[in-house]
Amino acid sequence: MNPPTETELLPPLPTTATAKSLKRARPMASAPGSKTSPSSPSSSSPPSYHSTSVSHMDHDHLFSIILHLLPPESILSFSMTCRRFRSLASSDSLWESICRRDWDRSVVDALLASFSAHERRALSWKRLYRQVSQLGSLSCRRLSCKDGVFPKPRASHSLNFVSDWLVLFGGGCEGGRHLDDTWVAYVGNGFNRVLSWQHVNSGIPSGRFGQTCTLVGDSLVLFGGINDSGVRLNDAWVGRVLCEGTLELKISWRLLDVGPIAPPPRGAHAACCTGDRRVVIHGGIGLDGQRLSDTWHLDLSDDLRTARWHRIPNVRPSPLPRSGHSLTWIGGTWMVLFGGRGPRYEVLNDVWLFDIGGDHPEWKELKYDASNVPGEIPLPRVGHSATLILGGRVLIYGGEDSQRHRKDDFWLLDVSSLVRFRSVGLKKTSRIAWKKLRVEGQCPGYRSFHGACTDRSGRYVYMFGGMVDGVVHAAEAYGLRFDGELYQVELVLQL
Repeated sequence: MNPPTETELLPPLPTTATAKSLKRARPMASAPGSKTSPSSPSSSSPPSYHSTSVSHMDHDHLFSIILHLLPPESILSFSMTCRRFRSLASSDSLWESICRRDWDRSVVDALLASFSAHERRALSWKRLYRQVSQLGSLSCRRLSCKDGVFPKPRASHSLNFVSDWLVLFGGGCEGGRHLDDTWVAYVGNGFNRVLSWQHVNSGIPSGRFGQTCTLVGDSLVLFGGINDSGVRLNDAWVGRVLCEGTLELKISWRLLDVGPIAPPPRGAHAACCTGDRRVVIHGGIGLDGQRLSDTWHLDLSDDLRTARWHRIPNVRPSPLPRSGHSLTWIGGTWMVLFGGRGPRYEVLNDVWLFDIGGDHPEWKELKYDASNVPGEIPLPRVGHSATLILGGRVLIYGGEDSQRHRKDDFWLLDVSSLVRFRSVGLKKTSRIAWKKLRVEGQCPGYRSFHGACTDRSGRYVYMFGGMVDGVVHAAEAYGLRFDGELYQVELVLQL
């Protein structure tokens, strides 16, 4: 089979589209963890020409400036005009700047650090961009533990990637009891697929399951959850992570002072952190078991010493009340919500885009691409995972339906084009594309309410635990059992 040509990366536009794209093009906001803004100077910025009149520039220089500002489909359209333009649009330095612009500089730096020396020498930025855009498969493997010490099987826990370490906290286990333990494992550079779990005696916060634990810089912000007695919580904690290389990681937890206003207690809600270090939570199960539809954001200030909650008014349209759904930041002030269990115990597969920016935050339901046919849209699910991976797309895995039938499928939700250029967004009818990915190696298998997180490059995703199908015994309902395996999922890139 012949490899795809460069024009297969994205559909070519008419000749006039290049000029129109230039008028409206604005670079996408920074990716998660970045401290830069779209207007910040960076290595991907076009050459400065403030001191030079455009009329006196040579054409190649002028075209180079223009190409730095265009979306990839317009660059490919430009490259088909003539041999000279093809040479300009195929520059490796141009495509490196496009990667850094669309994926963020810190993400690209982390990606380069994950490559071997041979991969870096053979790297073609244009080919890399094409492969990430056309991603079709994943490689999975189960990671082993070298010393036989590992966390207890669990579900509805939290799993975060912090400074090259995995941090696991809490969750529910067999017998319906919660856990209050914290475990860490190093998976940074030099990690050889055999890990060593370490139990951290942090002591607090109290044990729970169904909480959210959100990464803010190099700290963790934990909110809510449910304890053994079924009591919903609404406390907020900050965990300071102290890393000593590959040998030891310590976490210092502190109850966060949020003032007199806080969201109602809940569990099985969704949360994410925006680029301006605001934690946003949505929905969940409240005190009386009712599913919630409210949205709150936590403003962190004074180096995470104090914070204040603010409720975001619900405006129509907005998502149904739900629990067990996902909320994923996709850049700038935008996040995407998917799935969950609705107010009538129905399981959902709707997708909503939320823009928290401006004076009037707004929800918009995203419609499926009309080109999709039955079988190309994921079935409704609750208790799935959703992680932002390399390329600005959301990787959905697992979950369960209304009959507790668990799933083992991976789906790619492509909303990157909605935020890459700001002219495409809430004012227009937005459509999205789903893509089911092939899986190589050891698939994690059918599971729900597992933990998942990605490394800084977005190339690797780690998954731990969850509820899985088991052999039905007399004392068991539905053959339910908890899992304690850790998997590494890698984006398959032919470098």
